[in-house]
Parts: sequence; structure tokens; C-alpha cells
Amino acid sequence: MQNTLDKTQWFGKRVAFLGDSITDEIHVGTTKNYWEFLKDFMGIEYFVYGINGAQWNGILGQAQKLKEEHPDDIDAIFIFAGTNDFNGSVLPGQWWNMTTEIVNKDGVVALKPRRILSTDNATLCGRINNAMKFIRQNFPVQQIVLMTPLHRGFAEFGPNNVQPEETFANSIGLFVEEYVAVIRQAADMWSTPLIDLFRSANLHPLTPSHAQFFHDDKTDLLHPNASGHCRMAKTMAYQMLALPSDFRE
Repeated sequence: MQNTLDKTQWFGKRVAFLGDSITDEIHVGTTKNYWEFLKDFMGIEYFVYGINGAQWNGILGQAQKLKEEHPDDIDAIFIFAGTNDFNGSVLPGQWWNMTTEIVNKDGVVALKPRRILSTDNATLCGRINNAMKFIRQNFPVQQIVLMTPLHRGFAEFGPNNVQPEETFANSIGLFVEEYVAVIRQAADMWSTPLIDLFRSANLHPLTPSHAQFFHDDKTDLLHPNASGHCRMAKTMAYQMLALPSDFRE
């Protein structure tokens, strides 16, 4: 696929990537990340802000750093996070808090229910709201794309960091699909395209034959290797073809 898509609307575009270990430029579990494959496939220029272990409460800081370093020269921002919120047993929470306020509707002043954006940083919804509010305000002409987490296989990074595969619930009794569902809802909530890698990346670490796409079949079926990142990038690239690369006039 190398260079086969390099004359599309994405060619030469400056794209920022926010996220966790799978995005981090230190190459966790791989020799080549998906954003490097996207450069090969589509000719983008990448700017990487992902941090190993980041949860969604870290995305705001990554976006703030991006704004400081590139206040207006980025064309698109991709956000790939949520798996560590599941592993950290973060409460999903809610998008809105309800209140009542007086409002004029067609000349009639009445008390009506009103919803107020949740900013509870202890919940996944609140964390996403905080990050997306900043991103929407500060990057109004950029394309913003959300991505769901991947499926999760077993990983052991030390005696105090053992992560069961996704058939096990986290410590508050929730499964990874419930966190994926929140990211899907966030795309509706914030009017952003969604690249659903959980659904469409063709990476399934619970299937033994798919171990070849992950870092280590005994100790790390969580992080894709270069072959896995290539699959991610191919999935992303063909969906990116249907999206504007920016919204500049």
C-alpha cells in the first residue's frame, strides 16, 4: 500500500496524534507506529503527543501542549484513548448534569429543565468533555477525529502490573465494551467523525492466530507490533478518504 494514497486530500497535511502508549513515539511494543505508516500511505506530516499510560484526563494536557507549540498550523487532530480508563476502573459517568432555569420560549417565561455539561474529571464522560471543549474552542478549522480503543489481550509488565484480557471485568465490574460505547457516544456528543478500531481494525488478540500482530504472545497481547500498527493504519487510511483533511476556506 506504500504511497498508493499519496495524492488525496491528506497529502502534505500536518496531523497531530493524541493518546496513550499505542500512540507514544517511544514505540511501545513495536518498531513502527500507525502514524508512521500513515505517512507512508498518505504523505501526511505527523506530530505526536501521546504518552504511555495516559487516560482521557491526560488528553487535555496533550492538547494544551499542542496549542502552545502549534497554535494554528495543524490541519487535523486524531485522539486515540480510553483503554487505560477501563484498566484504571474510571467511572463512565454522564455527559450532562440536570438543573432548572427560567427561559423565554415564544414570549412565555417559564421554568424549564436544562442540562449543563459535566466537567467531573473523575469520570470518563467528564474527562472527554473537558478535553473536547478545549479542542473545539482552540482548533475550530481543524478536522477532529476520535478513535475507539482496540480489543484487549493479556499483558504482564511486572508483578504489580498484570492486566487480564477483556473477558474479565475491571475492578468496578465493567467490561471494555462499555468504555468503547462512551467513545462512540462522544463522537455524537461533539460532532466528530469516529474511526471505530474496536470494530474494524481486524485485530483480535483473543484469537490465537492474531498473536502475530501483537508484541509478545506470552506477556503482551495488548500492544500491536509493526504488523498490527500497519493494520490499524490501513483501516484508518481508507476511512480518512471520506473525510475533509481540514475546514479552512
